[in-house]
Amino acid sequence: MIPWRILRCLLAAALLAAPLGMAQAANADPSAALPSRQILVMLKMPPQHFRPGAAYGGRYGDTAALAARRRTAESVAQKNGFTVVDGWPMPLLGVDCYVMRLPGGVSIAAAVERASRDPRVAWSEPMQVYQAQGGGGARAPDPLFAIEPAAVRWRLADLHKFATGRGVSVAIIDSKVEVTHPDLSGHFIADKNFLSGDAAAAEQHGTAVAGIIGASPNNGVGIAGIAPGAQLMALRACWQVKGKSAPTLCESLGIARALQYAIEHNANVINLSLSGPPGTLLAKLIGIALARNATVVAAFDPSLPKGGFPASLPGVIPVADQSLQNLPAYVYGAPGRDIPTTQPGGKWYLVNGTSYSVAHVSGLVALVRQRRSGARLSLARSSLGAVDACATLLGAAHPCDCNCRLTEAKAMGIR
Repeated sequence: MIPWRILRCLLAAALLAAPLGMAQAANADPSAALPSRQILVMLKMPPQHFRPGAAYGGRYGDTAALAARRRTAESVAQKNGFTVVDGWPMPLLGVDCYVMRLPGGVSIAAAVERASRDPRVAWSEPMQVYQAQGGGGARAPDPLFAIEPAAVRWRLADLHKFATGRGVSVAIIDSKVEVTHPDLSGHFIADKNFLSGDAAAAEQHGTAVAGIIGASPNNGVGIAGIAPGAQLMALRACWQVKGKSAPTLCESLGIARALQYAIEHNANVINLSLSGPPGTLLAKLIGIALARNATVVAAFDPSLPKGGFPASLPGVIPVADQSLQNLPAYVYGAPGRDIPTTQPGGKWYLVNGTSYSVAHVSGLVALVRQRRSGARLSLARSSLGAVDACATLLGAAHPCDCNCRLTEAKAMGIR
């Protein structure tokens, strides 16, 4: 472990005129409308409106059909004393998803049960809140590369000789990413906002996750991402709550919208650095993603039942900070402490938390998928249960450790 005084010197030398600090929260703050009195109502979509592969963008079909479905939603709401707040098509599931606000005195459980009895409704469920699991901050080398845990523990520079994630798309479902950051610019194939209102400013959590996954190597600034050759999708489904040390939150519909976009645009890896209660809508969408050969990586939260959702779903890779104690054997540990990464305003800072462990594994998966796109994904572990990145990528096995495997691979000219 590098002493903190050395970390400070390296950070100061790297940042120079860009002082360390946390950026201001985005101007658009949906936290004022947290879904404490809202439910999701999935209306059955008529078969003729199924148009796989279409670009929906929040609307589909002609104006008359759209208005008719909205009237149906208003009818269901009026019948039950609810108010329609928002709506979004979910053609992958054959439903229209509407957010409805409940009147006072009606329990959420009773409202969900009442709405689900309507023959026009496929199902209903509570609007859930999820929380990001992180806290916070020739060619020239990257000044902060030396203090990246993956640089030493994962032998990242050596791994990049074999794969960089080239040709692999990674969907980052998170808060607003600063796609113009000097360590991230040029890496994005999508930058979308799936929350109501515009996000005028980049946010810390999403920007930090994106940097760990895909920051540019050997560009003379900042860090090197785990998979710098990957194509990134910045899909905003979460928001940074205003205030010092405030959390990053997400809600069901925003995540669902982002998931649908990622699936329709063939994301190979989906990064979900968040955790919360289970939800049928998200579970169905994640099931479709997995069935289409996407790899879904999510945050394991030991404070929640079964580690929280969606990490508890079969087929999802559950990841936690490897420094946490008594993790279940099925959870993968990855670096999550003192991680230098990108921050809004063209800055870098150290961050901590399972969110950033998830980002490490998503990046590693992108490396593996570049080398073995058709093979079944399998993550190797060290004796302590943490991910063994070298063995995962190169297939190193006892008695040939990573040093040995790298030497053999280089001698054989394997790339």
